[in-house]
Amino acid sequence: MPRRIILHAGFHKTGTSTVQAFLRANRKTLMPVLAIRLKGQMQDLMRTTRQHSSQRDPFSLAQVAQAFDAVLADLPAMPKRTLLLSAEELSGHMPGRPRVAHYAAPDLAEVYAATISARFPGIDTAFYFTTRDADTWLESAYWEHVKSSSMTMDLPDFVAGNRRSADLNQVARQVQDATGCPVTCAPLDGADGIIAPLLDLCGIPTDLQAKLTPVPPANTRLPHDVLLALLDANRAYPDRTDRKAAKQAILSQKATP
Repeated sequence: MPRRIILHAGFHKTGTSTVQAFLRANRKTLMPVLAIRLKGQMQDLMRTTRQHSSQRDPFSLAQVAQAFDAVLADLPAMPKRTLLLSAEELSGHMPGRPRVAHYAAPDLAEVYAATISARFPGIDTAFYFTTRDADTWLESAYWEHVKSSSMTMDLPDFVAGNRRSADLNQVARQVQDATGCPVTCAPLDGADGIIAPLLDLCGIPTDLQAKLTPVPPANTRLPHDVLLALLDANRAYPDRTDRKAAKQAILSQKATP
């Protein structure tokens, strides 16, 4: 079994894509001490966590437990390595979608902790969350919904309707209460960044950290005029196929030099 398990379970729009790009770029260098699982390697689990975010019932939670146990069952022996699972969807859907008023992270984390304990009794388990202040997170979440869904409401209405879900540190405290596991939070704009605290939590030696390759920020926000054009497309095209085509044309035009 792993030496230790760390779950980097979110949150959305807090630099998680950058963390995952960094882990991907440095996977080979970290391999002697760290086993990494990203969302592409946990597709069945991601599907169930998203489903539970909308349904919030015992059946969907049981499906999460089954899918997470399958991830653990597929692990090779790694007694000298820490296992790091990094995916914002370990906390389910980002709030703001229909039927997703709040993060499902506490319920999901409780399932993860119980499943780990059943399969690997006594193993050290911890959670890591990247966070952001409420106002900037709400704005970033809004524009992400505009880009990736059919969001048509104005930003002030979105902020007013989702203010209660924006205290990410409170969600992290709920995870700690639900699991009894230690929880570390790193703010996106913190002096130590969001990657170094995670490497320290995983026990990566300082000399090895010095050999790691930095990466540029990933999944950064699109220019404001492009976001406004995407919002206009959401409002102009009620048909999903037409809307998708219009938004793809906007994004393709943005990508053209």
